[in-house]
Amino acid sequence: MTWHRAAAPYAVLAAGHGAGGGIEARDLVALAAALPPRGITVALVEQPWRVAGKKVAAAPRTLDAAWTALWPALAREGLPVAASGRSAGARVACRTAKDLGAAAVVGLSFPLHPPGKPEKSRADELLGAGVPTLVVQGGRDPFGRPEEFPPGVAPVEVPYGDHGFAVPKRAPLTQEAALTLLTDTVGDWLAATLKG
Repeated sequence: MTWHRAAAPYAVLAAGHGAGGGIEARDLVALAAALPPRGITVALVEQPWRVAGKKVAAAPRTLDAAWTALWPALAREGLPVAASGRSAGARVACRTAKDLGAAAVVGLSFPLHPPGKPEKSRADELLGAGVPTLVVQGGRDPFGRPEEFPPGVAPVEVPYGDHGFAVPKRAPLTQEAALTLLTDTVGDWLAATLKG
């Protein structure tokens, strides 16, 4: 885990990466920079397969086991812990949140289905999180555009964003503005959900 600590934290956001990259993903880096000044300590979690230098993600059960194993270190902070992740990491957060006692889930680029295969929905994982859940989704995400999500799930859209929240150079929204929208959305939602 790579910690980005707030001076006076009221919560911890534990954020895992996706199957195609690590904690250097633009959205995770943006959250690690933006949230500590807002009172949220961010722990970026690198899965063991990445630490070992492997190129292919482990099976879901193995990902969940690794996430579960590190949870005590997060809970030791004595603060509410929000489980988060991008793509495959969002699925891990949803699958394990209730059992681990997560205070909330923040799903970034939740892979609702494989690209071009909407019939292979993973909505059950998202709907089964069992805790307050926020989804932030790129408007052009081939793994599930915001309007494809089931009733009861209202993703916050990052307009023009792809699965990695990259926006085209010709888009009326700059890359910086897209990431600010993402970090402000997450920060505001966590404050409203966890500060109580």
